[in-house]
Amino acid sequence: LDRVSSIAAKYIGRPISQLPPVQPVHIPSLDFRMASFDGYGVGAGPSLDLDLLPGSSSSMPNLSFQPVVISDMDKSLMSDIAANAMEELLRLLQTNEPLWIKSTNDGKDVLNLESYERIFPKPNNTHFKSPNIRVEASRDSGVVIMNGLALVDMFMDSNKWVELFPTIVSIAKTIEVISPGMLGTHSGSLQLMYEELQVLSPLVPTREFYTLRYCQQIEQGLWAIVNVSYDLPQFASQCRSHRLPSGCLIQDMPNGYSKVTWLEHVEIEDKTPIHRLYRDLVHSGSAFGAERWLTTLQRMCERFACLMVSSTSTRDLGGVIPSPEGKRSMMKLAQRMVNNFCTSVGTSNSHRSTTLSGSNEVGVRVTVHKSSDPGQPNGIVLSAATTFWLPVSPQNVFNFFKDERTRPQWDVLSNGNAVQEVAHIANGSHPGNCISVLRAFNTSHNNMLILQESCIDSSGSLVVYCPVDLPAINVAMSGEDPSYIPLLPSGFTITPDGHLEQGDGASTSSSTGHGRSSGGSLITVAFQILVSSLPSAKLNLDSVTTVNNLIGTTVQQIKAALNCPSS
Repeated sequence: LDRVSSIAAKYIGRPISQLPPVQPVHIPSLDFRMASFDGYGVGAGPSLDLDLLPGSSSSMPNLSFQPVVISDMDKSLMSDIAANAMEELLRLLQTNEPLWIKSTNDGKDVLNLESYERIFPKPNNTHFKSPNIRVEASRDSGVVIMNGLALVDMFMDSNKWVELFPTIVSIAKTIEVISPGMLGTHSGSLQLMYEELQVLSPLVPTREFYTLRYCQQIEQGLWAIVNVSYDLPQFASQCRSHRLPSGCLIQDMPNGYSKVTWLEHVEIEDKTPIHRLYRDLVHSGSAFGAERWLTTLQRMCERFACLMVSSTSTRDLGGVIPSPEGKRSMMKLAQRMVNNFCTSVGTSNSHRSTTLSGSNEVGVRVTVHKSSDPGQPNGIVLSAATTFWLPVSPQNVFNFFKDERTRPQWDVLSNGNAVQEVAHIANGSHPGNCISVLRAFNTSHNNMLILQESCIDSSGSLVVYCPVDLPAINVAMSGEDPSYIPLLPSGFTITPDGHLEQGDGASTSSSTGHGRSSGGSLITVAFQILVSSLPSAKLNLDSVTTVNNLIGTTVQQIKAALNCPSS
């Protein structure tokens, strides 16, 4: 630790331009052919001409929106649709029976479709009658550690919306501001938006929506925000998802917190059947439901609160992080790492990458893209992800990945070397929500540390990590702008499998996290690897085999460590 601190003292204050470039890490001692990551296309394997790839970064989606011309008549129609949607939302949020009934399985609110259709008749609505259309409706409420106006401000800004929900919102873009609303309160603000929602697995397709988002201040300290699908003729063929009035009610509380009641109500046309691993989770409405939105909001607001606290009372081991500015800079770096990871795992068609292999027999999806972001290493990046099921509870799987003592059991690239936590920042009330800096022992890469963020709530958890060299970590720890530090994260997502056990009639309160009982966990493993820093390189397809092997070996080691059968 003293050695790390003394090296840190040497580097603190160095300008970013003097930092050595981050190189792809080559681990020659792996028994499968890591040498193919030299990336120069040498050898007998076939190669792919990467000039055919769209040049890109995985974090900047390629949204080729046609310019939308909205007439005054369209705006008037949009205003009417939004006002009617707001009226429906408020009734759905504030009424219980006969619209909502309690589930006998898990005690959650279930929408009574017969009552709904009677109270809100929709002319020409054939959606409910089609055999391929499913309706998902869910409602939840909880307390959030942020005041109402701050929440409204984040919800009405599409960029902040993505930052707030990186695990759920793959893309959000404001196409047109129909009405700006009142300055300071956003009341009356109406926007036409595009958004794409995701489950972090290559097995679940994203959902696209063109929606109107409308904000209204009901009274002092009380806001409602409604989302409702708006069918633009030029995009009609693309959308297989239709959002009925959904949204939230935000009530200020005296202590600066807010009570948020959330509603999700969608019609989905499944063009292809949901993968068997995710069928229960998706069909129950849990995958995209209100509880997932609300628990994510609660966790992220705790994270923002920790970001704003100036004291460094957190368990910053050995005083490695010297100042509140250093803590904030590290938190911003870790947040960008998590956002990048979510983008790499998602199945969005709008992110500019080329799928090299879909779900093969192991179920690994491999994509490749040219990276040119300031915050990513330049060159050719391979991303690979797979999802598998384990008969182990999500909490136990999360603990296994988060604990640095068990890391050598699954981290193929660590060659069994132990790691030690050298810095720690708490990110929320749950001890699992934190940022760590880890150092590996007995390696030839003494200059390389691991930045890791873990986060957990009742809807699932993440453990995301990335090798970062010591000088770059010290730029962040000293409080300097970390936005140009290159990151190429890998990691895991863990969700309950959606199988309910009998006799579980627990509370619906999302803050307890006991609303469901699960038979096991769905785990997604994702790696990103810099294949070559030469933008003109050919991709040796042996690299694809290698990354497949890397994932396959990791999955086998996880199963062995958790005493699960390998098949």
